[in-house]
Amino acid sequence: MNIMLVILVFYPFLGGLLSYAAGRCREEYRDYVAEFVVISEFALAAVLAGMSLGGGWGNVASGELSGAGSSVLEHVSEGAARIFAQVHIPEICGFGLHFTLDGFRVIYSVIAALMWMMTILLSREYFRHHENRNRFYLFLLLTLGATMGVFLSADLYTTFIFFEIMSFTSYVWVAQEENAESLRAAATYLAVAVIGGLVMLMGLFLLYRELGTMVISELLPAAKACENKDALYAAGACMLVGFGAKAGAFPLHIWLPKAHPVAPAPASALLSGILTKTGIFGILIISSNLFLHDAAWGNLILGIGVLTMFGGALLAVFSIDLKRTLACSSMSQIGFILTGVGMQGLLGEENAMAVHGTFLHMVNHSMIKLVLFMAAGVIFMNVHALNLNEVRGFGRKKPLLKAIFLTGALAIGGIPFFGGYISKTLIHESIVEYGGGWVMRVVEYIFLFSGGLTVAYMTKLYVAIFVEKNANAEVQRKFDQMKKYMNLQSGLTLGISAAVLLIWGLFPHTMMDRAAELGQGLMNLEETGHVVAYFSLKNLSGALISISIGAIVYLFVIRRYLVRNLSEKKNSVKCYVDAWPKWLDLENLIYRPVLLQFLPFVCGVFCRIADSFLELLIVALRKTIYSDSPLPHERPEGNAVTEFVGRVLNGIQNLGNRFWNRKKPGKKNYVHLLAVRNEEFKETNMIIQRSLSFGLMLVGIGLCLTLIYIIWW
Repeated sequence: MNIMLVILVFYPFLGGLLSYAAGRCREEYRDYVAEFVVISEFALAAVLAGMSLGGGWGNVASGELSGAGSSVLEHVSEGAARIFAQVHIPEICGFGLHFTLDGFRVIYSVIAALMWMMTILLSREYFRHHENRNRFYLFLLLTLGATMGVFLSADLYTTFIFFEIMSFTSYVWVAQEENAESLRAAATYLAVAVIGGLVMLMGLFLLYRELGTMVISELLPAAKACENKDALYAAGACMLVGFGAKAGAFPLHIWLPKAHPVAPAPASALLSGILTKTGIFGILIISSNLFLHDAAWGNLILGIGVLTMFGGALLAVFSIDLKRTLACSSMSQIGFILTGVGMQGLLGEENAMAVHGTFLHMVNHSMIKLVLFMAAGVIFMNVHALNLNEVRGFGRKKPLLKAIFLTGALAIGGIPFFGGYISKTLIHESIVEYGGGWVMRVVEYIFLFSGGLTVAYMTKLYVAIFVEKNANAEVQRKFDQMKKYMNLQSGLTLGISAAVLLIWGLFPHTMMDRAAELGQGLMNLEETGHVVAYFSLKNLSGALISISIGAIVYLFVIRRYLVRNLSEKKNSVKCYVDAWPKWLDLENLIYRPVLLQFLPFVCGVFCRIADSFLELLIVALRKTIYSDSPLPHERPEGNAVTEFVGRVLNGIQNLGNRFWNRKKPGKKNYVHLLAVRNEEFKETNMIIQRSLSFGLMLVGIGLCLTLIYIIWW
């Protein structure tokens, strides 16, 4: 089982290289290799899940992958997590790589493999007219391996290594089209990823200094024994920046609305559905191990979650770009998940509903965005546009695509009998259960209102694409005549994904509750809690309130203010308008001016001051402490040596003028000449000694001598 765990991580790296090599020979070979890799990866993940959960493996494999046989132990538990397998690969990057498999990781390894399989199966048709497909497939598979490495990591060091690999390989997805817009969005994505990664690395340094370990299963007891809580909070805050940036949490969400519209649809599905969950995975590790049941930390995460939840929903309501709307929706749903994480800290040991709601909404959002972004990809590869006014009416006579999109829309809207309703109900009930006065009442209202905004913007998308007619009758006629808008492979890919999402939501107790119990170990929940009557009137009331709010927002805000006439004529065509203020863009308003203008200016001034500091210090010392002091009997020039030698030379000169140089007597004053030479030598020596270069040279010589001493002695 150990070797299967390692293959699950490193097999996609090899597969990416093989697909690239095959594509250099023939494009069809690349498609076959890539599809075989992801299908076999999914099969391996499914088999591993079956062996772990089906009882076929009654023990856990544990050991080092070092050539020697691995030891086999009985089933163990680390905290509340049931470990099915773990492996350590020593002497890689210093600490080695450490992987493990528990219930949470089993589920997300299967989900990740499923999403990659579906998106690559769609990519064959989606990229049929695109360039640089070899490059895209290469980095798509490399990112799969890195993502598996993150989810299966057993220590934060391994998490960080694969997290950074994932950030750099997925950058290519955003820059794939190589136009100005995609390159700018890719630069934003990379900047957020790099800065977040550096801050996270600082947090890991602090954490290791305080706790002496980065193994996830050892963090909880080490954190409880740690006396320096301030340092622990500082480490947690730094890691929160890194993981929150990848998750798309406010205020580090700026890459989400920019990257998704310009990235290819298969990449957008993975960026939204799975890569953001690696950030959530890291936040769960921090919250459930370093700050388990910590109310202060819970309040922090809750505050970030509420801002992210409402901000993303508001942006989605105003957006008129199909994929941008779905991207802002992803930001909002990440906010729902973070709200659940925050409630876990506030509820303490009685946080079963928050734990289950958080995990299930992660799974729901992954599968929902797989369906919605692939449907958006089908629309784009036919219309080559994403603006709602241009794609308007495309799906009117396409029942399969309409049913697929509707499944995702109903699920994300939290409509009863769909998966999103179950997870949102659990998170909502955890808020109600906590109580907490007027503050939590406000949180509950924002939660319900954000759910209503979700219904509103998904209704906007569905009506625009599948109900309304295009403003141009000729364009609408072309849309209606499109019978083969996707091939059989793409149709099966979308249909199966939507069917899985539909079936998943129809059996909440049979499937969703059991999955939640399996994944709760990562969040250190031991008890499963009571069975929730999801369709009771009390629980249905929250969904009904959100649906009502959504209907009001759609009818009285979107239809009245965001759909306007093109002209003042009575029969003029109505179109969707982008009413969001252009200046209200955090990236252009704050981040770029600060990072590209203000900080370089401040750093430049600081560097100039530092550059001249030593010289200014030397001059100041020369004028004060080391200033020349007058001697009581100061010679007019030179010193005793130059005066003595000069007088001797003058005597020799005078003697020569009397006897052997009488024709050409010498007239030099050697006392003065030697005094001048002495002053020149002293001035040159002083300049050398005061220079920074001379000091660095002495340091270099000292280091060389030290190195020679170490080597030879």
